[in-house]
Amino acid sequence: MALLLPLLQTGCAGALRSYDAELKETTHMLTANRPDLALHILEKNNSGPDKDLLYFMEKGALLRMQQAFADSREQWREADQRVQQWEDLARTNPGQLLGDLGSVIVNDKVRTYQGYDYEKVLLTALIALDHIALGNWEAARTEIKKTHEREALIAELQAKKILQEEEESGRRNVNKNIKDLQGYPVESLNDPQVIALKNGYQNAFGHYLAGFIYEALNEPSLAAPGYRQAIELRPDLPILEEGLKQLDRRGKRAADGLTDVLFIVEGGVAPARSSLMIPIPVPSVGLVSLSFPVIGENPSAAYAPDALLLDGTTPIKMAAVTSVDAMARRTLKDDLPGILLRSTLRAVTKGVAQQQANQRGNQLVGLAVMLGGLITESADERSWRTLPATIHLGRISLKPGAYSLSLPTANGNTATTSLEVSGRYQLVPIRVVGDSLYLANTPGASHGTLPAASKKPTHADKKKSSHKTVL
Repeated sequence: MALLLPLLQTGCAGALRSYDAELKETTHMLTANRPDLALHILEKNNSGPDKDLLYFMEKGALLRMQQAFADSREQWREADQRVQQWEDLARTNPGQLLGDLGSVIVNDKVRTYQGYDYEKVLLTALIALDHIALGNWEAARTEIKKTHEREALIAELQAKKILQEEEESGRRNVNKNIKDLQGYPVESLNDPQVIALKNGYQNAFGHYLAGFIYEALNEPSLAAPGYRQAIELRPDLPILEEGLKQLDRRGKRAADGLTDVLFIVEGGVAPARSSLMIPIPVPSVGLVSLSFPVIGENPSAAYAPDALLLDGTTPIKMAAVTSVDAMARRTLKDDLPGILLRSTLRAVTKGVAQQQANQRGNQLVGLAVMLGGLITESADERSWRTLPATIHLGRISLKPGAYSLSLPTANGNTATTSLEVSGRYQLVPIRVVGDSLYLANTPGASHGTLPAASKKPTHADKKKSSHKTVL
């Protein structure tokens, strides 16, 4: 009965919740160009008083797509506070974060969601974009400074986690080789794009963004390392290489009246995790069906615009610099050995408890243990789903003024909207989900004359086309 106590304490809520099912409905509303309904669904599924990290991450993204940048920033700040608490523990008491690998006897879904490492890193970049949308480039600078420190802390903790798993599997004599998971779709994790990643948490977009922000603030010595790190993460991409090569030239040129514009096109939504039951041999128990998270095909990750078009004549070449889809798969690939270890230890604990109950003649308790295990055996499906699947960048110098901007949608149509260019440097984030287009036309910045934090983003036009809505 002690074995069943954690299940009773959680009321089955965490153990039986299907995050995949909940977020399918939410992301469907984004495709239908109804972020307001997507937010309503999120609130309905999180009606309790205790909001977790994922709630604030998802809500911040949905508010951003409604151009509620100040509210989006506040939600992401709430999320970042929880990540900072995780950072404090990682520095002072990493053992508490790593925990006892055999301590979770229900399933991983009842553990406190601490966010995947790539989510923690991307969060700082997205908060910076909200600051810039509100005209506060200095606050954006503060956010991007977190990136290197956060990445270094993640690298250190990951090394400790791998060592702990190796020691535990050796001590318990448990095999954690994912090749032994017969029927697991390993091909989804062995895609060349996944294998090519240096790790599952660093991304070229965040570092290039850091370089651009430092450059806009007239700090080329800090901009160069950002561009350089982006190149190391995604070598042989001309846009990244040019960002570094042309840094000195851009800084030395006389005021030419042009605006250096960085277009950020975020496509689709991050991939879903689902649960797959696989029978594996468990010491002292025999063949046991255990659940493992899998990432299936994500059609929205295929979105890859070659170029945007200004005024119907000027192309802006785009390059895919970050695949959140691939980062999610790389993270799962790296985490699977630990998931297999925890699942095996959980099965051993439940199996031994059931055997002992049966040997003592207490068939009812043995049956309860078995049924409890069957009911709660489900993989952890949680992840930040409203993140984009892909991030593309394009950069061009333009005369300030109004433009018509056209780009392909994910469904093969063309969306057209208006764009207002101003200042010496400007960011233009665009989100494309299906045929829905979400544009954040942010105010520009000039050396020494940064926009005030209270300045609202300009937006020349909010016309609807037959294929999209500009919000």
